[in-house]
Amino acid sequence: MQTRTDLVTDVFRVVGRFRRQLRRSAGRGLESARLSESQSELLFLVGREPGISVSAAAAELGLVPNTASTLVSKLVSNGLLVRTACETDRRVGRLRLAEPTQQIVDAARATRRALLAEVLGELDHDQIEALTRGLEVLDTMTRILQEGRS
Repeated sequence: MQTRTDLVTDVFRVVGRFRRQLRRSAGRGLESARLSESQSELLFLVGREPGISVSAAAAELGLVPNTASTLVSKLVSNGLLVRTACETDRRVGRLRLAEPTQQIVDAARATRRALLAEVLGELDHDQIEALTRGLEVLDTMTRILQEGRS
């Protein structure tokens, strides 16, 4: 039987290896921009949710607001991201991708989805059920971590 320490090690190892391998196999899409993982994650989030506020993006990514603001400023200055003031509350910054960035992010997302769908197609029914249960557990763990930070 696995100890909790072994399980902690395995979670980091498996999740990290999966993310790295998916990124290597599908590509990030923004390699030429030399972005940090946090910057890439922010761009992918904004690509999925155009008009998201800076504070909502920070919360979704688990970042403190100053860190998110710094990431946004750098991405705006590099021309990858557009920040505008909310029409109803000028203190709120709304984010969207610059059009060329949106095209790159959309293409990268489509590549990753296709690759993942192909891999899922190779799994049997029992593996899909186990994966579904595991994702529910990871979602619960994520919520517990988020609540602990609040």
